[in-house]
Amino acid sequence: MARHGSKRGWYGKVAGAALGVTLLAAGASVWTAQAGAVHPSSPRPSASATADRVKPVAVTIVHASDKGAQGVNITIDDGPDPVWTPQVLDVLREYGVKATFCMVGTQAQAHPDLVKKVVAAGHRLCDHSVSHDTTMDTKSEAYQSQQILDAERMITKASGGVRPQYYRAPGGAFTPYSRKLAASRGMRPLGWNVDSKDFERPGTNAVVATVERELPNGPTLLFHDAGGDRSQTVEALRQVLPWLKEQGRTFGFPVR
Repeated sequence: MARHGSKRGWYGKVAGAALGVTLLAAGASVWTAQAGAVHPSSPRPSASATADRVKPVAVTIVHASDKGAQGVNITIDDGPDPVWTPQVLDVLREYGVKATFCMVGTQAQAHPDLVKKVVAAGHRLCDHSVSHDTTMDTKSEAYQSQQILDAERMITKASGGVRPQYYRAPGGAFTPYSRKLAASRGMRPLGWNVDSKDFERPGTNAVVATVERELPNGPTLLFHDAGGDRSQTVEALRQVLPWLKEQGRTFGFPVR
C-alpha cells in the first residue's frame, strides 16, 4: 500500500481543524470522568447493552469482494467534498454502481448533508481517521485511538446514525493495535489492490490506463473525491466503470 506524500499540504489544513476537535474531546473526557467520580451512582450502560450495539469483525485487512471472484470494489477516499463528491455520486448513479466512501472525520463533520446523500444512495461508509495522518503507525496507541474513534463518532453523527462499516488507515498506515481497535468497533480494516494514482492528477488517460494495467492485482480499487481538483477522477470513472462491466465484472462491497 503506497503512502500519498503529496497529500500532506492539503491535510495540514485538515490537521489544524482536527487539533481543535481533539482538544475539545479531551476536555469533554476529563469532565465526564470527573462527573462520574462525583456521581458514582449515575446509571451507565451495561456491558451487554454496549456489546449489542457493535458486533466485532475480523482484524485482518480485507481486499476481497462480496461478489466473489468477478467482483470489484470501488472505494472513494478523503471526502466528502462539496464540489467533487456530488459529481462522483452522479457518475456512480449513472452506471448503477455502489461504492465505499472512506471519509475523513473533519470533512464529514463539515458536510453532513453529503454524508447523508452518500448513505441515501446506498453506498457504504468507511472511517478514514480524523485528520488523515499518514504517520499514524509511528504514533502512540492513545493517538491512534483518538483518530479512529473520534472519526467514527463524527461520521456516524453526520450520517444521522449510520455507522462506518470499515476502517482504512491513511496511506495504509495500519498497526496491529489500530486494526484490533477498529475491528472491535465493527469496522473491518480495509486495504486496496489498485491505486489509480488519480491523486497525482497524471491525466484522465493515465488514470484509466493504471486501472486497466493493475486490475489483475485484486478487486479493490482506490479513487479520491477530495484533496484538490478531482475532475480527472470523475472523467476516469466515466470510462473505467463501463469498461469493468465489459470485462464481466460485478460491483460489490468489501467482505466484512
